[in-house]
Amino acid sequence: QVQLVESGGGLVQAGGSLRLSCTASGRTISTYSMGWFRDPPGKEREFVAAMNWNGGSAYYADSVKGRFTMSRDNAKNTVYLQMNSLNPEDTGVYFCNAIRFGMHYWGKGTLVTVSS
Repeated sequence: QVQLVESGGGLVQAGGSLRLSCTASGRTISTYSMGWFRDPPGKEREFVAAMNWNGGSAYYADSVKGRFTMSRDNAKNTVYLQMNSLNPEDTGVYFCNAIRFGMHYWGKGTLVTVSS
């Protein structure tokens, strides 16, 4: 079973940037599809970005396209989410997700707060 730990969240002003990291342990993530989701305040969890096992394909929610970039370093067992041009609507708890054979694994999340 893979364990995921997110880091890099914090408070940032609108227009700023943050880089989130998700480090896995227990298993190598090299055979897992990985994703980022977020819980906006008072709303349901929503998809942010996803990437296939080797980083060859990436998918983004329309709301973050052109601003967020997901990457992965399988040698470090880590995935990243570079977030630029942040706005208050990006506020939420960001979760890392690993998927393999229909099994989903989640981290505990990291809080991102964007002030206007």
